[in-house]
Amino acid sequence: MTTRTEVPVLDGSDQAAIGAVSARMVKAWAAHDADAFADLFAEDGTLILPGVYVKGRTAIRDYMADAYQGVYAGTTVTGQPIDVKPLGPGAVALLTVGGVIAAGSTELAAADAIRASWILVKRDEGWLLAVYQNCPRDPA
Repeated sequence: MTTRTEVPVLDGSDQAAIGAVSARMVKAWAAHDADAFADLFAEDGTLILPGVYVKGRTAIRDYMADAYQGVYAGTTVTGQPIDVKPLGPGAVALLTVGGVIAAGSTELAAADAIRASWILVKRDEGWLLAVYQNCPRDPA
């Protein structure tokens, strides 16, 4: 037996709101604002970076506050959506390419380029990250 699930078509306002999430991340990072960064996530959201697994908005906020004072001090990020895949009502996968721009630099080094998967869910407060994960864009 084969079943088909209709994947919803996103309207223009949802498409704009979903695309704005990545822009909000870039802005939060530029300000090194751990609160604004964490607010992109659902309360039980998950952040996965190479060697990093953080679950929950409060833990994400704490991790980023420390990282902005340490490993990410003086850095910025860049990112552009490359695809949006509706997963079901109120859920999408957003795929992006970008990376962390080193402190004092204005361009992304090839070694720092990433691809990212964002699983977004629609809640009363808008589109939020349930899961964000990235990996290097190029083979090591």
